[in-house]
Amino acid sequence: MRLEKCWFCSSTVYPGHGIQFVRNDAKVFRFCRSKCHKNFKMKRNPRKVKWTKAYRRLHGKDMTQDATFEFERKRNRPERYDRNVTENTLKAIKKIDKVRVDREARHHKERMKGKKEQLRKEGVRELDQSIHMIKAPSALLEDPSLTIPKLKVKVSQDKAEATRMEE
Repeated sequence: MRLEKCWFCSSTVYPGHGIQFVRNDAKVFRFCRSKCHKNFKMKRNPRKVKWTKAYRRLHGKDMTQDATFEFERKRNRPERYDRNVTENTLKAIKKIDKVRVDREARHHKERMKGKKEQLRKEGVRELDQSIHMIKAPSALLEDPSLTIPKLKVKVSQDKAEATRMEE
């Protein structure tokens, strides 16, 4: 069973799924779903579309250099079937998958290392700017400087106008 990669988003295209587009120069483009095909037809660059693998790698969100990616490479050389080799290969695949998951978790942890401090600083800045919104009412009563001063305005009316309004 041959598993292909989507040209646009780099996800896996299983046999019988997806769309194939063959250009005039006989270059074959495979797409996993119509979303990728439509974006290709609109001539969008996968490195600028945020949900693609190319964007994530380019902007440091996914790992780009790792030895485990070597095992995922496409090979066209047929191998003679041997039960022992197949068994050892399946064991190796499980180990490699575990190693990859651990490395991806470590990569994510490294990326998010400064995030807590940044969020804390943003929160402190927000508090400094809008402390008047969260002060307790009792604190406002004790310290009148925290409240907005109330202005008293005198309104004078003529007696003639007051009687007209009453009628």
